[in-house]
Amino acid sequence: MTASAARQQQRGRPSQGRPEDLATVLVAGPRPPRPSALSVCLTFGWRAMLKIKHVPEQLFDVTAFPIMMTLMFTYLFGGALAGSTTEYLQYLLPGIMVMSVVMTTMYTGVSVNTDIEKGVFDRFRTLPIWRPAPMVGYLLGDAFRYTMASVVILTVGLVLGFRPGGGFMGVVAGIALLVAFSFAFSWLWTMFGLLLRTEKSVMGVSMMVLFPLTFLSNILVEPRTMPGWLQAFVDVNPVTHLVAAVRGLMDGHWPGGEISWTLIASGVLIAVFGTLTMRLYNRK
Repeated sequence: MTASAARQQQRGRPSQGRPEDLATVLVAGPRPPRPSALSVCLTFGWRAMLKIKHVPEQLFDVTAFPIMMTLMFTYLFGGALAGSTTEYLQYLLPGIMVMSVVMTTMYTGVSVNTDIEKGVFDRFRTLPIWRPAPMVGYLLGDAFRYTMASVVILTVGLVLGFRPGGGFMGVVAGIALLVAFSFAFSWLWTMFGLLLRTEKSVMGVSMMVLFPLTFLSNILVEPRTMPGWLQAFVDVNPVTHLVAAVRGLMDGHWPGGEISWTLIASGVLIAVFGTLTMRLYNRK
């Protein structure tokens, strides 16, 4: 047998210990089912929680910052505005809770921008998963941070003398409404996280939006003491309606108009900025 004939015979015969067909081996078992949208979102939410575990400094803005805000505004304005820090605390605490949580939402955009710079999202987009899942996962992880900030502020308030007239259920309903609105509001920052180039830019734009929304509202004082042109802005400010709803629930009332306004605003935020976020994410 010639050398060429031997080589041809060797090519036609499978080598010992090697699979005859690599494709057959790769598809030998049943293909795993495609994960559901819910399971993928929960997985990415758990990823956000693990990031907090490995970088616990992220909890500073939902622990130390709310405590500082509560103490500062209570004892700085309490005597001047209400004549008593305890009396002012009854009015102030739901507003400070809203302010602290809403201002915390901007870190969602910062986290998104950081992962983009590291190239993490390039890997996410190659996975056979529901496309919005990474973004929703960020927001689910942040919802835990919003809840923690609310509990911290409530605990400090109870120590200082805050007594919610709505009892346990009123407090839970108020915190739930706050977290739901903050979840919807965070879609604005995911859009900026995808749109802007650096995390410093995201923080700068966030502050320009958050400061007017939080301070030009009913968080610290009653709007009726403001000039008419400013009241016009305060009346359409979604944070104003959120504070009124949370304050009413914690006080034992059920302000249906304010709650409805807040839920409608949340739906509009998700519809508008969620859509814009996903368009930017697909084109990034």
